[in-house]
Amino acid sequence: MGEAELHTSAHELIIRSLLYFYGGAADKALAIQIAEDIAVTWNAPATKVRIRGELYTVRFDIEGCYKPDLQPAAVWHNTDPRLNFFRIEEYSQHDISSVDGLGCNTGYFKLGNLLNHSTTAAHEYGHTLGLDHPKDLDIRGKGQPGIMYPRGTLCDPAYQYDPAAAAGGPGGTLNPFTRKVLDSDIAGLRLSRLSFDGRAQSILGEFSSFFHQKHEVAG
Repeated sequence: MGEAELHTSAHELIIRSLLYFYGGAADKALAIQIAEDIAVTWNAPATKVRIRGELYTVRFDIEGCYKPDLQPAAVWHNTDPRLNFFRIEEYSQHDISSVDGLGCNTGYFKLGNLLNHSTTAAHEYGHTLGLDHPKDLDIRGKGQPGIMYPRGTLCDPAYQYDPAAAAGGPGGTLNPFTRKVLDSDIAGLRLSRLSFDGRAQSILGEFSSFFHQKHEVAG
């Protein structure tokens, strides 16, 4: 989820999101790193969109903040569209990182998915802005995978875990580290359809406002 603001003099559409991280595996350095990874990934295409007849460069202003003392009420009652809340733990009962729907502001991240400049956080951020997984998950012959393709997607060998592996076999599916934000991903946000208020601001996404408890290992 984020707040969009038109800067007419600079011809920029700035999307601001402040990501609060809590949980046993979260820390200040990781919060900063995840925010930087998301910003670099989403700003890479420097896409321009046409709004009110003018071209604006889309820029993502992402900040990460470690909140070890975050209280559930702060999530439940938040009304700031810039704020997103994600629990980070080493263990997830679903064995993946996820958010609470399309166009949301909360989620639960598995630490192992976030390390070494992974694209997982950038992928999940796309969900918070309203983007779903593409319907066609066989993109062999179509080149560079966009950021919203999930694990298990069939792709060209260069983008697999193992370029020498047979498609669909061990190592023969999309390596998430090879995903990139493309112009088509930005187009999917439909930014030209945003309705701006008198301060030239608008909102991307909605408040899911769910505080996640730590998942416990069964047994």
